[in-house]
Amino acid sequence: MSSDCGHLPGMETEAANPGPAKEARAPKPRVKPIDRSQTMFRVIDVEQLIEPDHPARAIWEFVGRLDLTRFYKKIQAVEGVPGRQAWDPRLLISIWVYAYSRGISSGRELSRRCEYEPAFQWLAALGCINYHTLCDFRSTYDAELPELFTQVLGVLSSEGLVNLERVMHDGTKIKASASKSSFARRERLKEHLKAAREQVEALKDWKAEETAGQKAARQRAVRERQTRVEQALKELDTLQEKHEDSEVRVSHTDPQARVMKQPNGGFAPSYNVQLSTEAAHQVIVGAGVTQNGNDWSSLVPAMAEVEKNCGAKPKQVVVDAGFTTRKNVMELSAQGVEMIGSLRDLNAGGQLERRGIAPEFHPKAFEYNAQEDSYRCPMGTVLKRISTRKKRSAQEHIYRADCRACEVCPFQRSCCGQEGEEPRSVYRTQEPKEMEDFIKRMRQDEAKEIYRQRAGVAEFTNAWIKEKLGVRQFRLRGLVKAGLEVIWACLTYNIQTYIRLIAQQQTLQRTANP
Repeated sequence: MSSDCGHLPGMETEAANPGPAKEARAPKPRVKPIDRSQTMFRVIDVEQLIEPDHPARAIWEFVGRLDLTRFYKKIQAVEGVPGRQAWDPRLLISIWVYAYSRGISSGRELSRRCEYEPAFQWLAALGCINYHTLCDFRSTYDAELPELFTQVLGVLSSEGLVNLERVMHDGTKIKASASKSSFARRERLKEHLKAAREQVEALKDWKAEETAGQKAARQRAVRERQTRVEQALKELDTLQEKHEDSEVRVSHTDPQARVMKQPNGGFAPSYNVQLSTEAAHQVIVGAGVTQNGNDWSSLVPAMAEVEKNCGAKPKQVVVDAGFTTRKNVMELSAQGVEMIGSLRDLNAGGQLERRGIAPEFHPKAFEYNAQEDSYRCPMGTVLKRISTRKKRSAQEHIYRADCRACEVCPFQRSCCGQEGEEPRSVYRTQEPKEMEDFIKRMRQDEAKEIYRQRAGVAEFTNAWIKEKLGVRQFRLRGLVKAGLEVIWACLTYNIQTYIRLIAQQQTLQRTANP
């Protein structure tokens, strides 16, 4: 039988059935390689780093309008004399204002931003500013910076953005650059001082391998620590004179800081920042820092600061209950400043209710008879004046009912309180004329409406400085330097306000004249 018998059914071989064909392999996608180890040269157009309407440009132009002569006079590098050139004060002011507007208050962080962030690169023209230069500039000009703040107010006033018809004033606590554990008594502070002096002596014989700059920095840090402890002991003596019966403590980190109550109910080393804001455009017209935990003693000095900055006192100042005292009302009235405040401290309704006295038996329910100088209670009992005492700048007259009349009265518990052991008394305060005018004014609807606007203006600036500018804790130590940092924050806030309001005016003009 021939082998070439053709194809027969059932006689298929493996060679005749090679199986399924293999799929063709798809080509791999081509992507650009990422090589971060390479170095390269780039052409940078500094003017194109930021947009034409970038805030950094507006800040630079605004600072250029100010007179910086006093800043330039402190520069020791002059023409014709060898030495390194100094950074332009206009640049350093602009950089710090823009940094605070971004919530940056660290000198080291600001120095790093100048190396890579376009806005800072544009301001510095790609220059790298050492953080020592930045920090020294911020904390050195304690006489020139307040004058610069006044100049900024002058620019805003020339644009019609400062109106002293009504000023809102408020205080806020900002934490100091110190911890609660840094507060110590006299014995502990003396131990710190002894240790600091020993460390100063030890550094004189320091043989470690370090550069001259590192050695100088180490010696400077130790000397500053010794100075702070010595200042803490002086502050301790001052406080001990005021509190003879108690043993006081002072921080060896920031001797001038004081422990104050915080908005969250806790306590922390802080300074009390006082801000005065005009109501029309919400421009800060006065700023100050105190060591007092209370606010009331800062109001009159704050109005003097406004007059110093703006050349005139405000016609009206609006404050909360922390500033509403007879002394403030009378002093401001003598200066021609009308005060709008809270009557909460003058009303004793809450205290009466806690004593168990019903609202229908509050003092306002008692009828006063001026001819007989007596009161008549709602049940008809007469209360006669029994004594008069001086209460600060006012006189307080005390009226009391006959004890036998109260004992038989069916409403004794509701009128005399839960204890009911003493007959009912009523107090009439004979206020000075200025205080009477204030109370009468605050009972009017117009004054109440003005007071309701206070929080939206006065507390807005506090919130902006803390939330937007990031000044929740001071970077600088000491009362004077904390005050400088507050001025930097207020400068930033006012310049931001100017840029915003001018931009709004320009938008309205373009809309009106398309």
